[in-house]
Amino acid sequence: MANGVRSIARATSADFLHWTDPVVMQANQPGEHLYTSGTHPYFRAPHIYIALATRFMANRSSITDVVLMASRPGSTSYARLFPEAFIRPGLGKDGWGNRSNYIAWHVVPTSGTEMSMYNVNGDHLVLRIDGFISIHAGAVEGEFVTKPFTFQGRQLEINESTSAAGRIRVEIQDADGDVIEGYTLEDSETIYGDRIRHVVRWGTQQEQNGDVSRLAGQPIRLRFVMQEADLYSFKFE
Repeated sequence: MANGVRSIARATSADFLHWTDPVVMQANQPGEHLYTSGTHPYFRAPHIYIALATRFMANRSSITDVVLMASRPGSTSYARLFPEAFIRPGLGKDGWGNRSNYIAWHVVPTSGTEMSMYNVNGDHLVLRIDGFISIHAGAVEGEFVTKPFTFQGRQLEINESTSAAGRIRVEIQDADGDVIEGYTLEDSETIYGDRIRHVVRWGTQQEQNGDVSRLAGQPIRLRFVMQEADLYSFKFE
């Protein structure tokens, strides 16, 4: 307990015998009780820790739901961009009993396109790979630009889904927002489909190239222009 509510703390050990003093993690919303965070490195990006914590409603017959949080190694807090429930109790009575909703073992890959979560009430919950969250564009075209960052690798790979009429285009800029020659929006292929791993390419329709290795190590920004599309993740390989 911390500040009168059930909360989450972390301790570390090099030998599983001797442990550091517990550090209370900043996670709770005001008055909120949290149980069993299940914090683990995400299997696709182990530098990101995913937690599927049980939210305990002490004033509602101890019913529970599950919230999504993220952290980094050594951090003392969780990021909660969406404080509402990630997994609701659902239809039927099984999810609405006393302490009915606990994710038994984090998130595990169960195919090349899906990952699974197993609830102690018997539910098997399935998401697409990286499907915790997406940048979404509707019928009206929209865009966003990342913060500057550096990368290592030769190709930009995205996890995306569009409608039949949708599209995604990608531009690479320098840290000041100036477009890098050869990687303009006009050079970008028009991406449509539904794929976990798609390599982005630039160039003419007759000759497209996904090699971005000459930009590795220097600060860049990515500009995504999207319509009727979801972008779940991107990475460099």
